[in-house]
Amino acid sequence: MDGKISFQALLLANEQRNAYGLRYNDYERYRKHCANRTHRLRSSLKITHGRGREFKKLPPLKLETLKEGHLQLLLFEAERAWVYSQELEMESVQAATKAASTKTPGSTPNHHRHATSRLRRAMNWSTQLLSHCEALYAASRLSAEDLVQATVYTLILNGRFLRHRFDFDDALPQLSVARNLLDELASKAATSRDQALAVAFADEIGPEIRHCAHELRREKAYDIDAIVAELAPAHRNTIVEDCDALVASLGKGEGGAEQERKKLGTLMWESEPVPVRNPELVDVLLKVQEAERRLTEAEKSEEKAAEQVPAERSKKKGKVGKGTRSKRGVAAYDAVLLALSDAEEVARRLVEVQQLSGANAGILAAGTRDIQFMHAYIVFQLLSRRIQRDLLLISTLLHQSQASHHANPAKKSSASPSKPGKEQVDARLFPAVVKLLDSVIQSLTQMRTLTVVDESPDLASAADARLLFTKARRCRYAARCYSPLKRYAEALTLTQHATIQLREARSVLSLIADSDLISAGTSSFYPLTTSDVDDLEEEVATDGLGFKTDWFAYNGGQVGADNKTYKKPLFFDIALNYVQLDMARLQERAGKRPVEVKVVPQAQPKISAPVPQKAMPKAKLEEIERPATPEPSALPRGGLSTLLGGWWGRK
Repeated sequence: MDGKISFQALLLANEQRNAYGLRYNDYERYRKHCANRTHRLRSSLKITHGRGREFKKLPPLKLETLKEGHLQLLLFEAERAWVYSQELEMESVQAATKAASTKTPGSTPNHHRHATSRLRRAMNWSTQLLSHCEALYAASRLSAEDLVQATVYTLILNGRFLRHRFDFDDALPQLSVARNLLDELASKAATSRDQALAVAFADEIGPEIRHCAHELRREKAYDIDAIVAELAPAHRNTIVEDCDALVASLGKGEGGAEQERKKLGTLMWESEPVPVRNPELVDVLLKVQEAERRLTEAEKSEEKAAEQVPAERSKKKGKVGKGTRSKRGVAAYDAVLLALSDAEEVARRLVEVQQLSGANAGILAAGTRDIQFMHAYIVFQLLSRRIQRDLLLISTLLHQSQASHHANPAKKSSASPSKPGKEQVDARLFPAVVKLLDSVIQSLTQMRTLTVVDESPDLASAADARLLFTKARRCRYAARCYSPLKRYAEALTLTQHATIQLREARSVLSLIADSDLISAGTSSFYPLTTSDVDDLEEEVATDGLGFKTDWFAYNGGQVGADNKTYKKPLFFDIALNYVQLDMARLQERAGKRPVEVKVVPQAQPKISAPVPQKAMPKAKLEEIERPATPEPSALPRGGLSTLLGGWWGRK
């Protein structure tokens, strides 16, 4: 005889349904998968019915030879028959719709009859599975939890078969007992995944219980919990053999540290627990919980290390050593963000599935938080952790710059001896801070659009206050980016914007002074008080005064003075009214006028001097008449001789 067998019918059915098309109501794909799986299991277990047309009847299974594969085979046979009935039912509805639109008779009765026969076949397979599980449990080879899961699976199929045959009197007790056993499994589950699995199946059969109660004309048919509490205790010992003893034996398995790690902590929102109703979400949220635990441990270790710093060292560094974070803390935040990103992806996919297929739509009671709320909750946690990480990086950058500034005072004094009050910082510091603040603003804006934030006025106001405060802080550091470029007009404009935003943030904070859900709630991630606003406003005012002083010292506070090539000093506007200046001489002395260079003529070769003539007096020179210029003849010469004479130079 083999040892104990671990067979969880509900877990296996849920995984196979979600993985092979049933999540999107693709019944044909899941039916083909179940057929292929049964063929492989029969081949591996060597229980085929022969080859060709010859049918070989199988011998009955014995308890000693039962394996987990035999139980899986019966489960997939039941799943194959059940999903085929669902496929036929869907075809029946489509045929009826087509017949109603075209006004032609359809084939709905045949489809319905065929679907009923497949449901009856599924019930037979599940009954065989339950009988084998009961025999294994009696032989102490199967746990009570596994037997309860097989029992619940069989009761669900039986209830659906009876409901399909419009036998609501018998279907309602079957489904109510199944729901009661699922509640017992959820309350005594060893891990959070098992608990979420039971809750998921309970949510799945909830609409069927409501439909049966409505068809039976029961009062308050919408109250599923009240119907289950009324019918389950009266029928569960009748339907399930020795049910009370079986339920009492639940939760007595061996627990340990491994199972404790698989338990998900209670998620809180506005002082109320948030139930996780999907096994897939439990897996990713467990990773988030583990990453947050490591983050908490990293923060505690850093606090202890800061407390162990000697007092003398802290006195030397002053405020520079406070609030610094190591790379280990940033890495811990990255791990949390990665886990939350995976959780958000899983939740978003589940929301899309619910919207496309319509599954679980409207089955929950009023006020119950569904998968859409879980998605919004996970996005809120993701954005809050991202904001914490960005704020941590900003504080680390600023403290590192202050530390380098205090560590090199000589370098600072040599760099700017004329301005001892100015701190020389890296030119990349303030643009990096502005970029991180942009990321914080983006996260707060996205958080403000979430439904869980928009439905809470206090939480929405708290997010608005932090958004205004972050924008004002961004304006301050953006102004510091313009100051080294001598663009003081832009810097002063940004400081004015920061002042306006700080006034708005103070007014919003005054309205929620006693109900700030971000600072005092369970989701605390961005502490902000009125004193923080006052401190930032004082810093912005100080920066604005410094920008005005630097601008006046630079060009007298004028805009666009850098574009002029030459600016005449103020002295000449007054002096030229009384003194006539030689501007050419001044430009020559200033080096702006080229100096004239005297060209020395080169020495000429000696030529014999002509005979000197006697100078004539001026009066005689004037009396000498110059010869008259000959006038051209009035009559021009014509003919060939004139032309040829012109060629040969005749006059």
